[in-house]
Amino acid sequence: MNITEIVVAGAGMVAHRFVESLLSRAGAAVRVTVIGDEDRHPYDRVGLTSYFSGTTPAELTLEREVMDDERVALLAGDRVTRIDRDGRSVTTRSGRVLTYDRLVLATGSYAARVAVDGADLPGCFVYRTLDDVQALRRFVQRRSAELGRPLRGAVIGGGLLGLEAAGALQSLDVDCTVVQSSDRLMSAQLDLAGGSMLRRLIEARGIDVRTQSRTTRLDPDASGSVTALEFQDGSIHRADVVVFTVGVRPRDELARAAQLAVDPRGGVVIDEGCQTSDDAILAIGEVASFGGRSVGLVAPGYAMAEVAATRLLGGEASFGGYDESAKLKLSGVDVASFGDAFATTAGALDVVYTDPVAGVYKKLVLSDDAQTLLGGILVGDAGAYGSLRPLVGARLGADPVSYLMPAGGVEAPGGDLPDEAVVCSCSNVTAGRIRQAVHDEGCVDAGEVKACTKAGATCGSCVLMVKKVVGQELTKLGQTVSNALCEHFDMSRRQLFDAVRVSELTTFSAVIERFGRGRGCDICKPALASILSVLVGAHVLDGENATLQDTNDHVMANLQKDGTYSVVPRMPGGEVTPAGLMVIGQVAEDFGLYTKLTGGQRIDMFGARLEQLPLIWQRLVDAGFESGHAYGKSLRTVKSCVGSTWCRYGVQDSVGMAVRLELRYRGLRAPHKLKIGVSGCARECAEARSKDVGIIATETGWNMYVGGNGGFSPRHAELLASDLSDDALIQAIDRFFMYYIRTADRLQRTAPWCEDLEGGLDGLRSVIFDDSLGICADLDAAMARHVDGYEDEWAATLRDPDKLARFQSFVNAADTPDPSLAYVATRGQVRPASPSEREDSGVLIAGTTLAVRR
Repeated sequence: MNITEIVVAGAGMVAHRFVESLLSRAGAAVRVTVIGDEDRHPYDRVGLTSYFSGTTPAELTLEREVMDDERVALLAGDRVTRIDRDGRSVTTRSGRVLTYDRLVLATGSYAARVAVDGADLPGCFVYRTLDDVQALRRFVQRRSAELGRPLRGAVIGGGLLGLEAAGALQSLDVDCTVVQSSDRLMSAQLDLAGGSMLRRLIEARGIDVRTQSRTTRLDPDASGSVTALEFQDGSIHRADVVVFTVGVRPRDELARAAQLAVDPRGGVVIDEGCQTSDDAILAIGEVASFGGRSVGLVAPGYAMAEVAATRLLGGEASFGGYDESAKLKLSGVDVASFGDAFATTAGALDVVYTDPVAGVYKKLVLSDDAQTLLGGILVGDAGAYGSLRPLVGARLGADPVSYLMPAGGVEAPGGDLPDEAVVCSCSNVTAGRIRQAVHDEGCVDAGEVKACTKAGATCGSCVLMVKKVVGQELTKLGQTVSNALCEHFDMSRRQLFDAVRVSELTTFSAVIERFGRGRGCDICKPALASILSVLVGAHVLDGENATLQDTNDHVMANLQKDGTYSVVPRMPGGEVTPAGLMVIGQVAEDFGLYTKLTGGQRIDMFGARLEQLPLIWQRLVDAGFESGHAYGKSLRTVKSCVGSTWCRYGVQDSVGMAVRLELRYRGLRAPHKLKIGVSGCARECAEARSKDVGIIATETGWNMYVGGNGGFSPRHAELLASDLSDDALIQAIDRFFMYYIRTADRLQRTAPWCEDLEGGLDGLRSVIFDDSLGICADLDAAMARHVDGYEDEWAATLRDPDKLARFQSFVNAADTPDPSLAYVATRGQVRPASPSEREDSGVLIAGTTLAVRR
């Protein structure tokens, strides 16, 4: 069998998508070598800003299975330096020479800097890679310590990325100013009115904005680090750290050196099949120029990747051009732009809704007969983006105003999208493709459609629309759209919660015997464990409960990729004594654990073996620490700023409130993890609005926000109530959490749960404050039972020999560590060695060491 040798130059998101698409259809007759200059697997660059809110590089990593496939060789930390077109080979920086049948250029682009003196001074950064953001954070931490004060920062460039970078600096306690050369922010996506509204929202968030300001020079201080910006009008702005977000340039130097056709403005020229001027070479992503343009967005790159993979496999596919729809990912600021947002189409009409008080500006661009949607701009409320963007090019079939008003719907006429409507712009998946997945490929839910088509697999903003289309098609087929928990229970989680509560059953076997069938699975068992934890309150490892838990809850620790576990003691509100810090440091040193501060103001200790967990926790419990529940679908952390105790801006004791809340809700099990943030003033240093419950102090009390989530599909929380007293706030949170726990679907976070509630936020207010359902007394009593019945899980485990028996690696485990397990230093700390670094070791499988020797 002839094997096609494919070399991919570049290992970013687009290269990853290309390889994934190719492997899914190529069989064994292909071998792919991927060469990337970053020393890591491909990662989600779209989600880069989440790094500053606690997302780890490992969590940003794209599916490792793609590059770990036996048909793929990933050469990370290397780079293609030369292409020999005649010999069909490439040479890398390390000296490797690799031959190819087909070469795919996916080298992406690099971040530009303003071409002025001082642009390369220490303290000047770009915002492009994980290395960039990690270096930025290290610099800010070091420089602020050197200067003994918070830093002043400037972001040069007020586009999408610039505003994200400004939010990142603000999260590092840097006073930030966005400098924009044009007359408005996001000038490539927003008109003047939309840009003005966005400016108000950004400034209300505590970020200064300076427009029509062109930087001419950056000045150093005595140490050589940047200290100021000079502008064309002669004014000066002080800045200790500067981030350039002034656009990207295609990395086309390889193509130029190989004498491929390159656009004068940059980028390797491709045709609709992603073919370059060499029949053996394709180009995809930001390095490619199509129709005289290169665009720095991931969605067109994904579309090119699919086209290139199809063409290499002998199929027919064409790249149709750029979808430049965009949505800002900045907590607390909702902005989206799609289609012909600037009404460049002949005869186009604008329909505009604006509410300066609420900070909302919405515009739809329509055809000259006001029937067809051409594009739109949404500022301050972009909730309709997921539904409106797929309608571009389709007839609205209703009064356009109804799509813009706050109480108006955003449903497509008749509930159906046209087949050609693009539902997922990241993966270019149309409504017709989703329908095909349902009708022809047997997909019965959004998860199966995602696996089949990649719809919703990148940014996640289209997931609700995908679910809607799937539900519509199943209904047309005469199928009932099931909300069953799994094959063993026909009930939804909400129905099952009520059934267990009313029947007063206390074990999984009793519940499945009465309401289900079979023996259960990894879906219903953890869900029932959570329900029983709330209703019964037993220890997670008591009786049958121990067999229901997933991997982490099973041993009350987070399993890591190398088979070891991490330990996270609770630090309510981020508060910890010096004595407590010394205990943690000594434990980490004694057990050789890697330590890291988490995004939730706690200390994570990595690398613990299963049998070490009780030994570690005994010392922590003796020192007064409790389980931090980092392993559970439960309350994780309550993050706080220092509040009025220390901060000159603080108006309330945010730390005291955070401690009170964390001690109240610790151990509370839920459909998904829960996080709270408490900010002592409107400057919002605790990032409260990115949490499930966000609390912001006012002069007269507390403002309570709900439904904020970070992670894969970030949402900012919405205001539920204002100026609450301490007791009124706690009562409202009690009811909110308990109502959510009782009614949410399995693994449904609070953000989509709030969206699904009948009556939305107003309906939630009526339940919590007006007792419209007559359940508040029950909710209050349920929370009181939880608070009164709380017991630290690890302290209880240490007192119980039967529970401790499960913390053995294998039956004949010795009391001393296996000397054949090697450890190596990482940045001054230790980590467990990778399998390739072990000469003679046990084999770690999900935390269990099998006594296997070579």
